Amino acid sequence: MTADTEAPGRAVGADVRLAVPAAVAWIAVAVAIGAPAASAPMAVTGWVLAGMLIVAGRTTRRPTAAIAALAFGLAALGATSAAASAPHRQPPALIEAAHAGRFISAEATTTQTVLPGSESFAVDLASISIGPEVVAISAPARVFGVAPDSELGIGTRIRVTGTLAATPPQDRVAFLVFANGPPITIAASPPGLDWANALRASFRDAAAVLPGDGGALLPGLSIGDTSAVGDELDAAMKRSALSHLTAVSGANCVVVIGIVMLAGAAIGVPRAWRIGASIAVLGAFVVLVTPEPSVLRAGTMALIVLVSLGGGRPVRGLPVLALAVIGLLVADPWLARSYGFALSVLATAGLLLLAGPLTGALGRWIPVPLAAVIAIPFAAQLACQSVLILLDPSIPSYGVLANALAGPAAPAGTVLGLLACLLLPVAPGLGAIVAQLAWVPSAWIAAVAQFFSGLPGSRLPWLDGAFGAVLLGLLSVLVVVALSDRADHAVRRRVASSVIAIVAVGALGASTGTAARTWLTRPQDWQYAQCDVGQGDAVLVRSAGETALIDAGPDPELLERCLGTLDIDRVDLLVLTHFDLDHVGGAGALVGRASRVLIGPSDGPDADELAETLRAGGARVEEVSGGATGTLGELRWSVLWPRSPLRGIEPGNAASIAIAFDGVATGDRGCGCLSSIFLGDLDDQAQALLMATGRIRPVDVVKVAHHGSGDQDGRLYSRLRATVGLIGVGEENTYGHPTREALDVLAAAGTVPARSDRLGLVLVAPADNGGVRQWSERG
Repeated sequence: MTADTEAPGRAVGADVRLAVPAAVAWIAVAVAIGAPAASAPMAVTGWVLAGMLIVAGRTTRRPTAAIAALAFGLAALGATSAAASAPHRQPPALIEAAHAGRFISAEATTTQTVLPGSESFAVDLASISIGPEVVAISAPARVFGVAPDSELGIGTRIRVTGTLAATPPQDRVAFLVFANGPPITIAASPPGLDWANALRASFRDAAAVLPGDGGALLPGLSIGDTSAVGDELDAAMKRSALSHLTAVSGANCVVVIGIVMLAGAAIGVPRAWRIGASIAVLGAFVVLVTPEPSVLRAGTMALIVLVSLGGGRPVRGLPVLALAVIGLLVADPWLARSYGFALSVLATAGLLLLAGPLTGALGRWIPVPLAAVIAIPFAAQLACQSVLILLDPSIPSYGVLANALAGPAAPAGTVLGLLACLLLPVAPGLGAIVAQLAWVPSAWIAAVAQFFSGLPGSRLPWLDGAFGAVLLGLLSVLVVVALSDRADHAVRRRVASSVIAIVAVGALGASTGTAARTWLTRPQDWQYAQCDVGQGDAVLVRSAGETALIDAGPDPELLERCLGTLDIDRVDLLVLTHFDLDHVGGAGALVGRASRVLIGPSDGPDADELAETLRAGGARVEEVSGGATGTLGELRWSVLWPRSPLRGIEPGNAASIAIAFDGVATGDRGCGCLSSIFLGDLDDQAQALLMATGRIRPVDVVKVAHHGSGDQDGRLYSRLRATVGLIGVGEENTYGHPTREALDVLAAAGTVPARSDRLGLVLVAPADNGGVRQWSERG
C-alpha cells in the first residue's frame, strides 16, 4: 500500500514531477502567511504566471512549462487560501482589543485533553465579546491561567474571561488568552468525540499503574498522549533522537489499516468493502490520537493511497506525499511554518528516497536485514537534521544506534497498546493484561533512551542558525553520494567522502572552538548571571561562596543546563517572585538543592503544591513581604515589595517580590560588590507604588520588569540609573518583548539592555575601575 518496490539500492517512487510544485507552493504559502498584505498580490501574480505558462506549454509542448505552470498555480492557490483565511483568524477589532488590554469573554472549543493542573491548553475560538460587541472568529488559540478543577475532553465547549494577546501573523496560534479564572463548561464534548475522550482517559489510567518510564511512555507510544512523560524522560528521548516514537506517524496508520485489510481478506470481505472499512477506521483513529500535524500528514497520505487502490490506480510514495502536502497547505496554510509538519514530511521523504539506496550501500558490508534496520532511522535523520538543528544546535551522537535498538520494539508497543486501549472499556481485565504486555516494549524503548542519553558526548555541538542548517543539509547530500553503490559513482564517492571529512571537522572544530572561547573568556568573578531559559526569568546572584537564584524560568531542563554551565550544585537562597509558569516552571530542578526559599502571596493550589514540594525537599520556605532582610555572602538583601497587607493588589504580577542587593560594607562599593534590584513582573502602577515607598536608590544592575513589556514607569528607571538592564526574553516570544517603549525607557535612564534572546547567557562582574563588566556567550 506504499511505494513500488525495486531491487535494494535503487530509489523507488522518486517521481519528482509533483514534488517540485509542492515545494514551490510550500515556500509561497510560508511567505504569504508571514506577510498578510502581500498574500493577495502574490496570489494574483501566481495565477497570471500559471496562465501564461499554460499557453506557452501548449505552444512549445515542453513538459517543464507544464511543471512550472503547476508550481505557480499551486503557489497561487495556497496564497489565495492564506489571504482568505487571515481576516477570520485575527479580526481587526480583536487586534485592537489585544493592544488596548481590554477585558474579553470568549467562547471556545478545546482541541486537546485538559487535565487539572495544566498551565495552558489549546482551543479553537468561536466568538469573543468585548463589552456589548460580539466578534465571530474561527482561529486556534492557547489559554493561560487557572486550570479546570476536573478533566475537560476534546470538543468541550467552554467560556473564558480575561485579556488577549495577538501573535505574529505567521504563528499557528492566532491569539493567547490570559484567563482570570477557571474555564466555565458550556457544553460537553459531542458523542462523535466523547467516545475517544473516554478511551484515552481509561488507557491513561491503566498505564499510570504500570511501573517506571515504561508506563509513562506507553500512552505516547500508542496514541500520542505524552501527558505522563516527565521532564527527565522527555529530555532523554530527545537527546537519544527517539522522541519521534511518541508522535503518531504513517507507521501507525499503516499498522491500523493493514490489520483491517488483512483481517477482511481472511474472512472473504470484498476489496471495495475492505477499503471503505479502512477509511472509516482511519478516520476514527485520527480522532482517537488527535489531529496533530504529523497525524494529518499520515492520515491524508493513507486516505490518498486507499482511494487510489479503490480506483485501481498505481501508488507511488513521493507523489502521494506531495499531493498530501498540497492538500493540507491549502486547507490550513499555517502548517507551512509548523516544525512538526515539516519534520513529518521530511522524515517520510527521507524514507521514500534514501532508505532503499542506504540499505543497498550498507548491504555491501553487513547482512541486508541488518542494513535495513540501520538505514531506516539513518535516512530519516539525514532528512530531518537540518530542521532539527534550528531547534537545538547539536547532533545526537548515538541517534542511529538508539533507533536501531528501539525501533523494532515500537510496532509491538503500538499495536498492543492500541489493542489495550480498545479493550479496556469492554473487557477491563483483558485490557489490563494486554497493557502489561505492551509495557515490555515501551519500557525497553525508555531504557534505551535513558542509556544513550547518559553516555558521554551524547550530543555533538554544531553551528546554529540558518548557516548551520544549510551546511548540515549539504553535508547530508554528500553522505548520500558517498554511500552510493553505483560503479560509475566511484570518483564522486571519493570526492564526497573527502569533502565530508573536511566540512565535518571544520564545523565541529568551529563549534568546539566557540565552546572553548566561551570557557576561556568567561569572567570567573561574575556576580550576576542571567540564564538563557527562553521566555522567562532566572538570574543567579553570587557573593563570597554563596549563591541566590531569582526565579527559575519555565523549563527545568533549561535551568539545569545553565546551572551546569556555571558549576552551580546548590542554591543558598531561591526567590520565586510570583507563581507564573515562566518564573517557576523550572523550580523542579531545585527540589533538594535549595536551602531557603522566599515566596510571595499564593495565587492558588498549584502555588501551594510547589511550596510543599520544595519544603519536602528540605528547603525552608517563607512567604515574605516588604521589610524582610537577610545576607548573602557580602551582600545584604532587602525585600521592597509587596507591601503587607496587599490592600487591593491581587496575587500575581502586581504582587511580585521586588528584592534589592547591596554591599554589606560601607557603601555598596566597600566590598567591591555590584548593587542590584529585581522587579519581577511589576506593572507600571505597582512600580509607581514601589517608588513611593522611598526605598529606591541608584543601582548597578536592574532586572527589567515583566521581560521588557510596555507597562513601565520611566521615573523608576530614571531614579535607579542602572548601568545594565537584564531582560529575560525568548527568541520567538509572541508578546513582542522587549517593547520599543521599554527600550526607550532604559535608553532615557542610561541603562544598557542585556537581552537573553540575543546574547544568551549574560554575566555581570565588577570592573577594575569601579564600573561594570558585561560578558555574553554570543559576544
